[in-house]
Amino acid sequence: MQPFELITVSTISEAIQAQVASPTAQQGAPIRFIAGGTNLVDYMKLNVETPRQLIDINMLPLDRIEPGPDGSLRIGALARNTDVAYHETVKAQYPVLSEAILSGASTQLRNMATTAGNLLQKTRCVYYRDTAYGCNKREPGTGCSAIGGHNRMLAILGTSDKCIASNPSDQNVALAALEATIHITGSKGERAVPIADFYTLPGNTPQRETILEAGDLVTHLTIPALPTGAKSVYLKLRDRASYEFALASAAIVLKQSNGRIDFVRVALGGVGAKPWRSLEAERSLLGKPANAISFRAAAEAALHGAHPQSQNGFKIELAKRCIVHALTQATTNA
Repeated sequence: MQPFELITVSTISEAIQAQVASPTAQQGAPIRFIAGGTNLVDYMKLNVETPRQLIDINMLPLDRIEPGPDGSLRIGALARNTDVAYHETVKAQYPVLSEAILSGASTQLRNMATTAGNLLQKTRCVYYRDTAYGCNKREPGTGCSAIGGHNRMLAILGTSDKCIASNPSDQNVALAALEATIHITGSKGERAVPIADFYTLPGNTPQRETILEAGDLVTHLTIPALPTGAKSVYLKLRDRASYEFALASAAIVLKQSNGRIDFVRVALGGVGAKPWRSLEAERSLLGKPANAISFRAAAEAALHGAHPQSQNGFKIELAKRCIVHALTQATTNA
């Protein structure tokens, strides 16, 4: 781990100004916001992240979880994962989010990890984590060692010839299905970005993972109210039952009337370069009977165009079965 300076701030404006005005940032050296540190500190120990300065934002008043007057839910950027997962409104109205958070990491990590930190969670690709290997995401222009290498855990949707890393988060798959909006404050003011537009695909610039600019700070996210009677479920398939990243996962939000699906959102984890919302699966399901035939057709649509690598072709069928089973659970519980 490289030496660094820790800066403490108490207001949002101080946090933004500290990053914009940082002499190390002006010299091209990295500066990072830090809250729980459950992801950043790991990568600092590996010298994958080498910030010269850290801005401690834990004193900012951004940890509240509050229902909105329109039935929506506001979750502060610094709300801890445990608090979100066990919040009564989340459990009652958005169980898919509670289930997703509780399926990831250990209790100790969930107690420290924050909502915004989870939004910005880095890939667990072994080549990104090991500076001995080329990695375009870590160091543009050095190649993607995972292509032709150890790629069993990596993405099959949204990849490019520059990067096949998968997004590791469970929380963000649920947020994609819930159509969350990310609220950002920066040196140019405030803006609200739908989660579908928040993440970027690797393309030719895999080092850029979100639309955040220098000085931007995520302050909170909002989740809209679901249709009356909608059910949700999160299903995660992995190598072991606890503290393991998904091989494939599915977040389903669904409402049916008279045996037909009249509202549905489908998002996938473990298989995408970002939390993967499947509009193809949703179009396939809308208005169709809630049965195995419809579910399998939706699964086929969701994985159409997948690009597996040498070791992860099994994810195609695994993800399809995950979707079918999650849809079955959502409709059985309806």
